[in-house]
Formats: sequence, structure tokens, C-alpha cells
Amino acid sequence: MQSRKVYVEDLGRIGYAEAWDLQERMLKQNLEIKAEQHRNAPGVDPATLPTRHHFLFCEHLPVYTLGKSGKMEHLLLSEAELTERGYSFFPTNRGGDITYHGPGQIVGYPILDLEKFRADIGWYLRNLEEVIIRAIGDFGIVGARSQGETGVWIDPDQPGRERKICAMGVRCSRWITMHGFALNVNTELGDFDNIVPCGIRGKQVASMEREIGYALPLAEVKASILRHFGDVFEAEVLVTDGS
Repeated sequence: MQSRKVYVEDLGRIGYAEAWDLQERMLKQNLEIKAEQHRNAPGVDPATLPTRHHFLFCEHLPVYTLGKSGKMEHLLLSEAELTERGYSFFPTNRGGDITYHGPGQIVGYPILDLEKFRADIGWYLRNLEEVIIRAIGDFGIVGARSQGETGVWIDPDQPGRERKICAMGVRCSRWITMHGFALNVNTELGDFDNIVPCGIRGKQVASMEREIGYALPLAEVKASILRHFGDVFEAEVLVTDGS
């Protein structure tokens, strides 16, 4: 457990580029530790390196982001329309296709050294899904996985009723992760009408508010996520002030 301390910082409402830059700095710090140890002690056990695990929470200003495997035609607005309506747009280096981030949505960015957990991206994504499934379950929402589609869904096996409540897309460099998940809590779902969400046609998007009929305090949902994150990843979760 000593090597599995995860330091949590809540960034509040923040622009996408600013949060991305912070993730990149944290990733770089961990990569530099690994590179230095490889030069000086190439046979060292990766699990003993002093890399640091982070977990960033935030809400983003309205933005569409496109993953490395995404297609521009899945953005249904022109550049002029984006500007006119107050959206930003960013091509990113995460996996996945296009998605939306905005107010009322909880975005989580774990920066973890998977060599201290399990060096397996599939395992990591399934664990993230499990965290969200358990968290929304605390509020009476039954989440599930959809075969072949990353993220958390509701009624994935009921044609015409499938709806995605949490999107996921990650990047991993030398087993250091970044990017993460976006859980729709009180999100304005109409903003997803301007894209083909995650590149998947014919399926809906959900929010916790729409499912249960009322808005939820984001702090309560974040607390649930952190509790289950600690359990699923067998980690000690430590909330910090960013210092």
C-alpha cells in the first residue's frame, strides 16, 4: 500500500488546455524519474521507483475533444459555429473518438504508475469502469459495460435504450497514465447533439440527473468515486490542496 498512495486535487472549473498542461507536467515528472533510474540502475524493480500517483478532479468549460482514433466528421459544427456558440475544440493524444466536457460533469484524470499496480491497460480501463459503476450505484443507478465499447452504460443490452453515462479515454507512456473519464452528473445533454458521441451512432447519452430526476451535489458524487477508487485499486486516497 505504501507505493499506492494517490494524491487527489480538485481543480474546480478549469479550461481544458490548462488541465491538460498540468497532466503533462505530472506525467513528465514521473517519466523523468523512470529515465534517471534506468540510466543509473537499469535492473531496478519498477515498483520501487519514487514515482507519484495523482488524481485530478475538475469541471471543464464547454469543450469538444477528439481522440487519436477520432474522425473530424463526428464534429457536427463548423469552426465559426463553435466560436459563435462559445465552445472550444481540442484534438488530443488520448484514445477514443470525440466527446463533450462542460459544467455539471465530473472529469477525473488519474496519473498513475501502473507498474505499481498492474501493467495492463485493459485491466486499468475495466477498473475505472468498475469505480464508476459502483459510484453511480450509490445513487440508485445501475451501470454496466457494453461489449466492445469502453465506458459505462445504462441498459446496454436493450436495443434503442442504450445510453452512455460515462466516457473514457486514456493515454499511457511507459506505464504512466493520463486523461481518464467524464461522468455526466448534471450535464446539459443537449450539448452532445453537436457531435456523434464517442463516434457511436444511434445510441443515447445519459446523465445522473436525468436518470433519477433531480440534480446532485457534485461533492457527494466525487466522494463516492474516491471511496470506490480506493477499494477497486487497493490504494490509499489522500485529498490535498495542490501543494
